[in-house]
Amino acid sequence: MSLADHIFIEMCHDILEHGVSTEGEKVRPRWEDGSSAYTIKKFGVVSRYDLSKEFPAITLRRTAIKSCTDEMLWIWQKKSNNTKDLNSHIWDEWADETGSIGKAYGYQMGVEHQYKEGRMDQVDRVIYDLKHNPFSRRILTNMYVHQDLHEMNLYPCAYSMTFNVTQKPGHGKLTLNAILNQRSQDILTANNWNVCQYAVLVHMLAQVCGMEVGELVHVIADAHIYDRHIPLVKELISRETHPAPEFWLNPEVTDFYQFTKDDVRLENYVTGPQVTDIPVAV
Repeated sequence: MSLADHIFIEMCHDILEHGVSTEGEKVRPRWEDGSSAYTIKKFGVVSRYDLSKEFPAITLRRTAIKSCTDEMLWIWQKKSNNTKDLNSHIWDEWADETGSIGKAYGYQMGVEHQYKEGRMDQVDRVIYDLKHNPFSRRILTNMYVHQDLHEMNLYPCAYSMTFNVTQKPGHGKLTLNAILNQRSQDILTANNWNVCQYAVLVHMLAQVCGMEVGELVHVIADAHIYDRHIPLVKELISRETHPAPEFWLNPEVTDFYQFTKDDVRLENYVTGPQVTDIPVAV
């Protein structure tokens, strides 16, 4: 069993056994038939993944590493808010007729700000600080910009990354650690997807900044399982598990803006079958 499997299984058990139901409450999400989408939820779920020991892809089912990397690069590298720049249809529900999701996600990462070192967007600021001031306690990004919320078709769920660099005794390279903050997460559809894509981001930033990877800490304010997902989750966490896969990142890439989804892969990745026909609440 991989550490990611263990964390996922225990988290799901905890939500199902000790979570709070929103049934009967006024909730925003709806199912396709128009009925309210209720959840069982836990507040303040924190998971820690040591990326130096294994890559945190669950083996209960396959996480599509190239697709989740592509979405991460859409936000962090292309800094796009248009689904036409994305090689999937994940965001189509929230896009307008032009493909735009409004001033959300990638849009916020591409906005330039004035610093004493010059004008930079949030991604370039992170890379600049990791290279020039790695022990700063101010290396973070934030996509939850209140003045623009009314122009976002979806408020950011994974909204903030905080980076922190440490020095391990006897190691020649510095270690890059990060915290992913998420206001809300649909555990069945998005949990391991988000964990994997931000683990890839930490690997990429560490490589281009001459560091090694450390911990990824994932903080979820509202970790929930939808009512219609409960039987699917119970079946998923009852499955056989396998050893963690090996992560490969193209060692030739030294510029963050040169990475593509084809520069990552998971080797020796043995998994259970996909969970199909998952209802999605919007």
